Amino acid sequence: MCVGPIARLKHWGPITALGIIKVVTGMTVHCGTILWPPNTGQGLLLTASFLILSGLTLYNFLSAVFHGPGHLPLKWEPKDESVKQFLQFCSVCKGFKAPRSHHCQKCGRCIIKMDHHCPWINNCVGWGNQAHFTYFLMFAVIGCMQATCILTCSLYKALYYNWYRYYTPEAPRIYFSATGLITCVTALGLAIGIVVAVGMLLFLQVRGILRNRTGIEDWILDKAIRRRVNSKEKFTYPYNLGWWRNTKQVLNFSGSPIGNGVHWEVVDGCDQYTLTKEQLLQKAEKRKRTKLYHIIRAASGAWVPICQGFRVFLTLPCSDEPRIKLAVGDQVMVTRWNKHWLFGELVRKDIREGETAPRIRGWFPRRCAVQTVEEDSDMSRKKK
Repeated sequence: MCVGPIARLKHWGPITALGIIKVVTGMTVHCGTILWPPNTGQGLLLTASFLILSGLTLYNFLSAVFHGPGHLPLKWEPKDESVKQFLQFCSVCKGFKAPRSHHCQKCGRCIIKMDHHCPWINNCVGWGNQAHFTYFLMFAVIGCMQATCILTCSLYKALYYNWYRYYTPEAPRIYFSATGLITCVTALGLAIGIVVAVGMLLFLQVRGILRNRTGIEDWILDKAIRRRVNSKEKFTYPYNLGWWRNTKQVLNFSGSPIGNGVHWEVVDGCDQYTLTKEQLLQKAEKRKRTKLYHIIRAASGAWVPICQGFRVFLTLPCSDEPRIKLAVGDQVMVTRWNKHWLFGELVRKDIREGETAPRIRGWFPRRCAVQTVEEDSDMSRKKK
């Protein structure tokens, strides 16, 4: 569920991220000011540049958390009644989904231009905070590159402290106690990890901005292309305006969102609902592929279900989508599958006709269920 701005920090993601920023910044400044004192021109430049990078990282991180991605109002409807047929309806928010908007199960709201839900900021990345999130990644990577150099030099000089003491007695030296050495190694490992891991995420974000595509839209476009692989018809992605215009739609000096998040500039030959029409077609095909499964073995809903077998453990779905807890006798409408896992929605038997309730969807081990062909065929005929 959505929570207040300050309460969003009460989560392992922001707490961990802020802790990493504190450890890397504190140790880098400590080591840097010893080896390169701020009273020298070189030391002042080095310390000031690093503190600026650290400050910008923290500022954009908190901005991404507090500004949020932007939510569609509950029960949102387009002003033009005739276009409702081109939009999906959200049963949770009781309203229509605007173009490029998607419902986030973790936030419990429809997010404007949703890219993904990021646990590190305990929020979604979308129209309202994508610029701040990208700046956060960029300054974090640059700052940790500088921290890696400073900490590596400090660790090297500390390990060879006696050599520097005898052969360069006039040069600044650094000495670590056992605690200091552990802290320095930890900070260096964190800095290198951020450069690699966050650098990869930054690459994905920049690529998405240049293409004007979110992570979800990458998936939709891929399915649109595969649907037409044997057809002469080609699908035109409506929002790719060229890398420069695409970039200006997201990045600016202030990091503030551009536009209203509902109406978007599109390429010639497309309209505001080109992508939503494609989504509706994909949903229709998805319903045709849906299969009914009966649960014959309880599923715990754990992310790492060791008790389900070695193969299930080694083939975990590469997705942050939830896992669902199932009991023997439950029924699940399965829409996606791989060799050892199934993704579907639990059939709610506790809901009366006409009532609505949150949908329970997620991955579960294939070995826990069997497909019921007859019932599945009967349900397909009833839909027709």
